[in-house]
Amino acid sequence: MAKILYLGTAGSDDPTRAGFPFQWALGARDAGHEAEVFLAGEAVYLMKTTIADAVLPVAMPGLKELIDETVAQRVPIFV
Repeated sequence: MAKILYLGTAGSDDPTRAGFPFQWALGARDAGHEAEVFLAGEAVYLMKTTIADAVLPVAMPGLKELIDETVAQRVPIFV
């Protein structure tokens, strides 16, 4: 089992890139790895509920749903 840190720097201006760290962390967790998400720069604003509700990545669930599932899976999110 590996420990993986996913770094997110994209904000609401690039919704698909903003969703990647959460999607990848959930995938790693499903594969049996220990995952963490670290948000920096513009990505920090994604943790505001009003912004997370409005961010809709392409070919992924909405960001709010990704964040909720990340939290439910007990993946640490560092801001």
